[in-house]
Amino acid sequence: FRVFNDTSRDDATRHETIDLAEVGVLEEAANVSTSLRELGYDVSTYNITENLVEYVRFLMDEKPDLVFNLCESLGNVSIHEMHVAGIFEILGLLYTGSSPLTMGLSLNKGRVKEILLYNGIPTPKFVLYFNMDEVRQDNFPLHFPVIVKPLMEDASIGIDEDSVVVSSSSLKKRIELLLQQHEQPVLVEEFIDGRELNVSILGNRKPLILPISEIDFSSLPPGFPKILTYDGKWRKGTAAYDGTQGVCPATLAPSVESSLKEIALRVYQLLGCRDYGRVDFRLSPEETPYVLEINPNPDISDTAGFAKSSRAYGLTYTDVVGKIVQYALERNSS
Repeated sequence: FRVFNDTSRDDATRHETIDLAEVGVLEEAANVSTSLRELGYDVSTYNITENLVEYVRFLMDEKPDLVFNLCESLGNVSIHEMHVAGIFEILGLLYTGSSPLTMGLSLNKGRVKEILLYNGIPTPKFVLYFNMDEVRQDNFPLHFPVIVKPLMEDASIGIDEDSVVVSSSSLKKRIELLLQQHEQPVLVEEFIDGRELNVSILGNRKPLILPISEIDFSSLPPGFPKILTYDGKWRKGTAAYDGTQGVCPATLAPSVESSLKEIALRVYQLLGCRDYGRVDFRLSPEETPYVLEINPNPDISDTAGFAKSSRAYGLTYTDVVGKIVQYALERNSS
């Protein structure tokens, strides 16, 4: 078995946010490696850099039985996550998690929302902006407040306490900032001011839906939007981090819990997720579930929400890692 993750860096151009996220990937790789060894597997790790010739040579020399794929980006570009999985495909290697198509598709939040809407699955109304000329047309079709995000990032990159805006002037400033900083389209969606819930799923033929987790925003400072910002996810010791704690299992009415799990499984299967995944929701005050996004290959470090949901179900961390390996092997032997 081989474990791969991306820790490539160009200190002259990288943002601190990416560096912090990479720390999480390193912790995740260490957790997974420890569990694989506990299960009796021979494990080595490989930190992917932009030297793909060396990387491919390593793969061809080592001939791993299975790649436990933890790569989330390459060279500070999130979309390369799918390209790394594509290398496994081309070389005929078995690997855990979703296919390149599913990873690339899921990264594009706008395309995912179009698929959801086509299939009658509730998701917040949205609009995409590719340049400032579109913003200046003053024909904004949504109702404030709205939340503004980079179209193709994960790990809450580009999301902070100013992401929720309530006026046209602040909206234009925020879109311009993200267009400049991230050099990609900007997604603007109506903000659902309600509870944030995560539904984690394990498996393929008979997927296991784990207990639902909730992000508790009750300890955030006054006036802080009830969202999971980048600081809230990664920067320990900040007000955002301390004020957004995961609670699992979430307290929900049985009908709401059933609806969330049913929708999550449908989204998981629609997008072609494999082995494990997570669907993120906002629950309106009227208890209408809105899908925010799908996360194939989500963070499975020992302290992440996925692991907390697994423990609430009765699985140890090592159980989860073992099941992911088992699902990948079964999928590739069928």
